[in-house]
Amino acid sequence: MFDKLLSIEQKFDDLNERLCEPEVMADIRRCTEISREIKQLQPIVEVFRAYKAAQKTAEEAKALLDEGGLDKDFRELVSEELDEARDKAEDLSEQLKILLLPKDPNDARNVIVEIRSGAGGEEAALFAGVLYRMYTMYAETCGFRSEIVYANETELGGFKEISFMIEGEGAYSRFKFESGVHRVQRVPVTESQGRIQTSTVTVAVLPEAEDVDVDINEADLQIDTFRSSGAGGQHINKTDSAIRITHIPTGTVVECQDERSQYKNKDKAMKILRSRILEAEREKQQAAIAGERRAQVGTGDRSERIRTYNYPQGRVTDHRIGLTLYKLEAILNGDLTELIDAILTADTAEKLKEQ
Repeated sequence: MFDKLLSIEQKFDDLNERLCEPEVMADIRRCTEISREIKQLQPIVEVFRAYKAAQKTAEEAKALLDEGGLDKDFRELVSEELDEARDKAEDLSEQLKILLLPKDPNDARNVIVEIRSGAGGEEAALFAGVLYRMYTMYAETCGFRSEIVYANETELGGFKEISFMIEGEGAYSRFKFESGVHRVQRVPVTESQGRIQTSTVTVAVLPEAEDVDVDINEADLQIDTFRSSGAGGQHINKTDSAIRITHIPTGTVVECQDERSQYKNKDKAMKILRSRILEAEREKQQAAIAGERRAQVGTGDRSERIRTYNYPQGRVTDHRIGLTLYKLEAILNGDLTELIDAILTADTAEKLKEQ
């Protein structure tokens, strides 16, 4: 590990030197690429240098103690410094193990979240709306921007389906484990006898694909325009600006109707199409890996039940890591940090165990 860290430190220094070269400074694209690499390596290098400093302090303190001839007070002081330096070096060593874990190449990307109502009819559609609100409120606390791409509303204000983008550095890293079936247990507003109903909502989280990730032939696309429809409000207009794109080779269909401009709707629909095709390829590759481990935090399969929201008990349970929090209202108001951090910690622990 030490040799690998020395190599990373050397690369970090080399990149910083290259960034100061006139020809690099004149090339904005190259300058951006190098700056991005430096930013990725910087946390590792900073911790590594702190680790080396702690190790040096420990070695110097030990050398003083080994020499002997120290008076009692000074010896105690040096012994204390040695213990502190060793503890610090050990903590930093653990941090380095985590920092050196393979990074998900999609972590920094924007995401497309697709929420669909499942079992439960109107109650499921209403809860889809609750989850949409929860995610957009959480995105706001993270400094991310959200934007609706497609929405199929119900008369009571729920969603049979809603797709939206979340844009911001690291958005995928915070949302990637939300894919799966979310179950809600509560008394529906339409229930007159106060009986608890269980409904389900499916969430899919896709990293936004870049143009270079997926090569789509225009000849493989069937593009239809139609008039926006829904329960009313911003999704209604009087022109055929809504877009439906069908990718004929895969049968993938994407609709976008949130913008009044046909061009903008097509642009958004193409982003989703690329992301869905990229995700399908990723799933195919994962399935092809022999003996693929079923991660503690789940497979990310949208058919896997991952979480239950129980209104009568005011609790949220994540079934993948066995965590129950009695703060339902806060979570539904976007306070997802504790829950998501726990899932990320469990994933890191699994990767460290494998390593």
